[in-house]
Amino acid sequence: MKTKESRFQIHDELTAPERSLPVLKGALAGGGQLSNIVGVLAGAPATLRAYARFRSELRHGTLSVRTQQRIGLAVAEHQGSEYALATLQRTARDAGLGIDEVALAREFDSRDECEAALLRYVRALLESDGPPPLHLHEEAREAGWDDEQVLEAVAHVALNSFANLVTRAGDVPKDGSAEEARLLQAA
Repeated sequence: MKTKESRFQIHDELTAPERSLPVLKGALAGGGQLSNIVGVLAGAPATLRAYARFRSELRHGTLSVRTQQRIGLAVAEHQGSEYALATLQRTARDAGLGIDEVALAREFDSRDECEAALLRYVRALLESDGPPPLHLHEEAREAGWDDEQVLEAVAHVALNSFANLVTRAGDVPKDGSAEEARLLQAA
């Protein structure tokens, strides 16, 4: 079985440019294995550092992990990112989202009306060439989202969109795909 290959080299700590090594070592210390997107971004140290800093700062924001996951799922579905969907469906479940909430998030919806209001705003942001309709901004505010949280939601849309662009541009294979192919070949 042939494994899909990325158009960009997927680096590890042995092949990456030296300026990418501090971020890669940090990622390995935290998670044990590098994701393919991090491996690709390692080929451009400044881009890798920017991506890592952006992600790190947003992780420490005011939005819950579940909200972040919902936004990521909605953006990935909207942009047709198989890579992100494969990863986010697993991490969303790990964050406590049920299968039904994962499916709803992919449709910019949630059973939680507060979350649904924010996701409708996110959808309008992605689908509009101009500002999202004012009534959706007001709806999100009425649902309890403050300016800081709405701005963080916009930042999550940007971060997820960037990652989706990279994985689509590079035709980056899903994480673990090389290992799955190796195991199938060995069987």
